[in-house]
Amino acid sequence: MNRAPLKRSRILHMALMGASDPLGEAEAIKEKPFLLRALQITLVVSLYWVTSISMVFLNKYLLDSPSLQLDTPIFVTFYQCLVTMLLCKSLSTLAAFCPGAMDFPTLRLDLRVARSVLPLSVVFIGMITFNNLCLKYVGVAFYNVGRSLTTVFNVLLSYLLLKQTTSFYALLTCSIIIGGFWLGVDQEGAEGTLSWTGTLFGVLASLCVSLNAIYTKKVLPAVDGSIWRLTFYNNVNACVLFLPLLLLLGELQTLLNFSQLGSTHFWGMMTLGGLFGFAIGYVTGLQIKFTSPLTHNVSGTAKACAQTVLAVLYYEETKSFLWWTSNMMVLGGSSAYTWVRGWEMKKIQEEPSPKEDEKSSMGV
Repeated sequence: MNRAPLKRSRILHMALMGASDPLGEAEAIKEKPFLLRALQITLVVSLYWVTSISMVFLNKYLLDSPSLQLDTPIFVTFYQCLVTMLLCKSLSTLAAFCPGAMDFPTLRLDLRVARSVLPLSVVFIGMITFNNLCLKYVGVAFYNVGRSLTTVFNVLLSYLLLKQTTSFYALLTCSIIIGGFWLGVDQEGAEGTLSWTGTLFGVLASLCVSLNAIYTKKVLPAVDGSIWRLTFYNNVNACVLFLPLLLLLGELQTLLNFSQLGSTHFWGMMTLGGLFGFAIGYVTGLQIKFTSPLTHNVSGTAKACAQTVLAVLYYEETKSFLWWTSNMMVLGGSSAYTWVRGWEMKKIQEEPSPKEDEKSSMGV
């Protein structure tokens, strides 16, 4: 029996859920009435937006709130990793006791697998730490521009590490992103709100996001292709590696002297931040499942735009025309890159292979 090749969205679903083949489920989704599918997509996209935007604003509160006055960004990141690790293990245990109720892979700590995942975990730690440090030192409104070079690093690292070339049109979109980034930095400086420290952390976060994507592909076979197993091992390794950092940087002592250490509100916000960190991985996979990888990227760009507008309104900031132009350049360049890459992939898939051309010329 011939089977159609798996689409990228189906492959990602297999990795997320540990399923052997979601073909039947994908076809079942397509067979649903249009209004029901539209409602499902709207709800899933809305869930992704709410989760992602809420996580950014909550992390900003935990990292740089005048009411908290807690200067422990590494501990905040460590605690979120701890919550994610415990949630993964809890869901795995629940799935084992109730196999029909939910679908979640079995998680058992294997030190050999943990060592195999360790190089990726180091990049993962850099990614989440620099993300939080960037958010600590820059405003939420500038956060997307500060971390906007991920696409540029994707192109650069694909050439340096994988020897993959990029088309002229894709490079053109990258130049728009770089232009928007520099204009944004210039305008933040002109308004007196620029943090070079936060901007540097944003650039490092972008680099780590790109490296994380490359190393994830290499490490996935070690965890049987399961994103949830990879999430579990990444966070286990991160929790272990964060401990010496907490001691070296003196954050444990700072935490012990924190006036709200016994506050249920503080620990509630910290735990909620961990829940959002876990949930964003799930809702990202859910959005791709119900739409497509291309639509997911477009949704992410639109979400970033909405997040910027909300931040400006919430913090009652006034921005110049050129500042808004920088944001539009970054978002527009990112959207254009996504469209160009999607168009190029579709073109490659539609082109017949050399063997098929040879067969056609022979009349086979």
